[in-house]
Amino acid sequence: MRHLLSVVVSVYNEEEALAQFYQVTEGILNTISWDYELVFVNDGSRDQSLSILNRLADSNPKVKVVSFSRNFGHEAAMIAGIDYSQGDGIICMDADLQHPPACIPEIIRRFEAGYEVINMVRTKNESAGWFKNMASSAFYKLINALSDVKFESNASDFFAISRNVAAVLKENYREKVRFLRGYVQNVGFPKTTIEYEARARVAGESKYSIRKLFKFSINTILCFSDLPLKLGIYSGIIVGFLGLLVMLETIYEWAVKGTPNGYATIVVLLCFMFAMLFVIVGII
Repeated sequence: MRHLLSVVVSVYNEEEALAQFYQVTEGILNTISWDYELVFVNDGSRDQSLSILNRLADSNPKVKVVSFSRNFGHEAAMIAGIDYSQGDGIICMDADLQHPPACIPEIIRRFEAGYEVINMVRTKNESAGWFKNMASSAFYKLINALSDVKFESNASDFFAISRNVAAVLKENYREKVRFLRGYVQNVGFPKTTIEYEARARVAGESKYSIRKLFKFSINTILCFSDLPLKLGIYSGIIVGFLGLLVMLETIYEWAVKGTPNGYATIVVLLCFMFAMLFVIVGII
């Protein structure tokens, strides 16, 4: 019996790119030794993307369409596609052909070699511009410094997982705010990497603005680092130490000069009260 490969494709306002993506990807899928299914997830597109996907599904029984009632975001679309996939191996990719379908045969070879997590690492992405490339590099350095989990630099939402890994993701990591590529790297199982060069979009524009990327970065740090949770305790220790210094200085003035400072006493009390509050918040 042939193995089944599921290709999960997130779609958001990609009407101009879908026909070319389908033509290129289906051509490659028809050359591999595995059977396949194409799972398109329409993430609340406002253009004609859903109509195009429904026509593809009508013409090819191997095409499945999952459609959201509104836009829930790229991460939600990918996890929904994984939930609906039936394959022994699952590939997640975008519909704009920046993730080259030509990598699929190599991914199949890695599956057959026993790997269950395949991280696709960008070596080049000229279409993103210097600012996004610099910000991406800085983001991975920051998250690796803050988190116990170490991520592959320049890993992308283009990745492949086995049925075993998909079963874990279907039962766990069900947070509303997610960083799926991080979960994939953290879930365990034998893993490997494949390098690729991101191509220019065949049509349309990137759906990730600078504001959305910044929000995504903050959510990721909150997902994978406990440092923000510990800031309350650290703040309490610092404020308490400052209060102690002010208290010692106040005692010194009272003992040496004989002039107690009522204002300093209030500052000391406030410091210790806030220190206690910060520590309690940190523990909670």
